[in-house]
Amino acid sequence: MTDRPDRHHRLRSILGGSAGNLVEWFDWYVYSAFGLYFAPHFFPKGDPTAQLLNTAAIFAVGFVMRPVGAWIMGIYADRYGRKAGLTLSVTLMCAGALLIAVSPGYATIGWGAPALLVVARLMQGLSVGGEYGASAVYLSEMAGRDRRGFFSSFQYVTLIAGQLLALFTLLLLQAVLSEAQLEAWGWRLPFALGGLLAILVFRIRRGLAETQSFENARDKPRSSGWLLFSRHPREAATVVLLTAGGTLAFYAYTTYMQKFLVNTTGFDRETATWIMTGALALYAALQPLAGALSDRIGRRPLMIGFGIAGMIATVPIFTLLETVRSPVLAFALVMVALLIVTGYTAINAVVKAELFPAHVRALGVALPYALANTAFGGTAEYVALWLKWAGAENAFYWYVTAMIAVSLVTYWRMRDTRVDSAIVED
Repeated sequence: MTDRPDRHHRLRSILGGSAGNLVEWFDWYVYSAFGLYFAPHFFPKGDPTAQLLNTAAIFAVGFVMRPVGAWIMGIYADRYGRKAGLTLSVTLMCAGALLIAVSPGYATIGWGAPALLVVARLMQGLSVGGEYGASAVYLSEMAGRDRRGFFSSFQYVTLIAGQLLALFTLLLLQAVLSEAQLEAWGWRLPFALGGLLAILVFRIRRGLAETQSFENARDKPRSSGWLLFSRHPREAATVVLLTAGGTLAFYAYTTYMQKFLVNTTGFDRETATWIMTGALALYAALQPLAGALSDRIGRRPLMIGFGIAGMIATVPIFTLLETVRSPVLAFALVMVALLIVTGYTAINAVVKAELFPAHVRALGVALPYALANTAFGGTAEYVALWLKWAGAENAFYWYVTAMIAVSLVTYWRMRDTRVDSAIVED
């Protein structure tokens, strides 16, 4: 058993783990941020919505591997350590980013180009599938009991920061390169940068300390899928259901929103990027505040607040955004949506970690989450774009609302994990 870590040790470990999480998600979100530019490179010329639809389909394909990654690396992190799982995930993310950076286009190798894109996203999906569980568990276990909500919220701070860094990279390249240069070769630069940053993160993660929870669970039963679903079926089902509405809302309000502002509202790409950059910066700042609030009043009230507000406001927000012409008003509406979903994103990692004992915690957090995330988060853009193409775009707004309602029932019925937590170490 390790000694109880002091506050300085906890903070150093949390910052180290968070820095790696930022780069992981930068690599993941660069795909979405630059999709408007590289879609013509990988697919035949045609209707822009059709090209985006194909790009979104491959974005969704990346999510197919997330449950596989969650299963393999969740077990790996439970058996060999949270640090080992984090190190493996960033290695796969690096390889996927570099493959996209050097892939030839459709004009050169035909359908081999989107095939390479699929391979790269499958690798990155495998990585992210393991990353979520390992990082959620690592931050939750490293944090002390009284500030667990606050410190674990940095998982989404760095997740959003990764998305912001991708957008800042886009803004920088939009400022220094022409549209033609960005579409021809400039879109490759962020993927190359992401691969190089991942190499640095590999070194950082090799130096992280292991958690006391993992050390204390070394003599417990070995993690496996059978152990998870036979011994903890209620907890696993809870993770799936509480994730469904939250992850769909998150992807609808963030990654899809940028395309919505261009493809439906009618803003140019630069204006849409600025709107989302400003909104996401404020959104990231909200996460620790909500996490700290959950340490005082509990996790359940925040999730219920998200469920109720999301059900009421999602349809009106998207409907108003269809006809908005003011960037300021669009920014305000996007911020309302992000404020609502903060009740889920700030604390969902710690809630899931607090449901499971240490010897099966990484798998318990990662696999049920990945299943729900693949089914609802990974398909969000594709469903939205397909419904727009079919002439029924507003059906997507109601779909998001319905899934938030499903999760709300779960939030209402579940216990408050701040009071009844399976993480026993202080």
